[in-house]
Amino acid sequence: MAYLLSYTRLPVDSVIYDPRLAYSMHLAISEDGENYQALNHNSGVLFVKATENEDGSLTPWSLKNPVILELKDGGFGVVAERIGADGEEDTESAGKFLYFTTKDFLDYTEVGFLSKEEAEEKKREGNADRMKVPAAEKLEIQGVVPQNVLEISESVADRLRKKLLTPVNCGMEFPEQVEASSAEELEKYRAMAFYTDGTKVAKRVDWDLSTVDFAVPGTYKIKGNVHQEHFEFPIAFYRADPCVAKWKNKYYFIATNDADDNHTLYIREADTIPELVNAEEKLILDSTTYPHVGNLLWAPEFHEINGKLYIFHAATPDEFFKEESHVMELREGGNPSCKEDWSEPKRVVCPDGSDLCGAGKEITLDMTCFEWEGDYYVIWSQRQFLPKDLGAWLYIAKLNPQEPWKLLTDPVVLLKPDYGWSNNHTFVVEGPFALPRENKLYVTFSGAAIDTSYVVGLLSIEKGKDLLQPENWKQGNYPILTARSVESEYGTGHNAYVTDEDGTVWNTYHARPGVEGVRSSGIRRVHFDIDGAPMLDVTEELDLSEAFAQVETCVVVR
Repeated sequence: MAYLLSYTRLPVDSVIYDPRLAYSMHLAISEDGENYQALNHNSGVLFVKATENEDGSLTPWSLKNPVILELKDGGFGVVAERIGADGEEDTESAGKFLYFTTKDFLDYTEVGFLSKEEAEEKKREGNADRMKVPAAEKLEIQGVVPQNVLEISESVADRLRKKLLTPVNCGMEFPEQVEASSAEELEKYRAMAFYTDGTKVAKRVDWDLSTVDFAVPGTYKIKGNVHQEHFEFPIAFYRADPCVAKWKNKYYFIATNDADDNHTLYIREADTIPELVNAEEKLILDSTTYPHVGNLLWAPEFHEINGKLYIFHAATPDEFFKEESHVMELREGGNPSCKEDWSEPKRVVCPDGSDLCGAGKEITLDMTCFEWEGDYYVIWSQRQFLPKDLGAWLYIAKLNPQEPWKLLTDPVVLLKPDYGWSNNHTFVVEGPFALPRENKLYVTFSGAAIDTSYVVGLLSIEKGKDLLQPENWKQGNYPILTARSVESEYGTGHNAYVTDEDGTVWNTYHARPGVEGVRSSGIRRVHFDIDGAPMLDVTEELDLSEAFAQVETCVVVR
């Protein structure tokens, strides 16, 4: 058995840990009921959904005093008091308690309100008060406000550890003997790295072949270093919303240019992803070439559609309130690094050719494109300012692959900023990017303001389901990348993915190197957890332990 502690945190300030983050349910786990380890980087795992008003705006909420309990028919429940988003009293729900259910303390269903009597009955039946709650001063958890402790099975505890603790490389295997007639043939073999969450990853090995003569049959004992790319953060200062793509055996990097207030877009080209870090930047778009593209060149992304390369980006002829999504096409046989090989940006329009939004009243930005089960889709962020600012929402539609600046279907609202972590400082969800896997499609997105509160959330949908039906999608209750995920990286967000020649998936993202730092680009390997979901916080030292970085084998040359 194990012990699970439910708690909230004391807010720090609007920079480090806001009330909308602190007033959520956090979890810590213990083997002995005395020593607890915070899960999920001491960040919340259960947030209250905002309620929608008649005019479409959202009223955000938070919670306090979350009590975890057992359910008679299996699974667990949570009873909590709803409060205002920033901790103020909620007079609307006075005398009531929010009730959630969960099978594993990872996915939650917000059921609704209970009366005080119903809540107390749930607690009694669910053994909520059976275990002693340790005092805050005895817990080595920053800001902890402990609520209650529940005894849980080892299987539930094991899954929580595997999902809510960052995995660490804990072993490495390579065959004791392999056959190879050349260095290229030896290259086919991979070391297998094992992790504390029960996952494993195949990794290339850089061998020392100084003692091997492939022209002479025999058995040679060799050593090698498990290959690991090194990316110092940041790889580029003043570069936000980074995207890397592979096109015709070359890699290309593009990002929003914060150094000149978003008036230019530059591309880097290299043979490998690591070489992009020091590659020359070449201008491919500025705010003076075209009359309708005069300002705020935002969030450029490469996308291949039916064998052609495109750049999706946002731009405005002048002011912020006219920002709209655009598409540029690379001419047949063109060089992505050559400005003249790109078409004039075309504004994205509806199926009938009408405007996607009313200029000056709404903006569209951060449009991403992907193929799934034979169809092309786009997801983008759209924000209404008039007659009332409703915040930025995510929309989805099918795309016409023959004219990828034109939608095939009408826009559908996919997601609103309904959790405290996505409406923190401002009501925004934006920066979507698709990560297709074998039987599931993942879409990461960013929420909150583009300051230290910026985070990455996760949407997913099963293969075979209709992407245009929002109820088919599942949103994670908590973000998967935050300012608490990796030390000294704040405001992490607006990420994209690229797969290299080894099949390794890389996450490109921006963050601030310090609270006062500028938005800057980073790259990190994507780890896939026991369920196949992306984990974005596995840093290089966790990904490959020094103790397992070297392997040896005997290579047999026939």
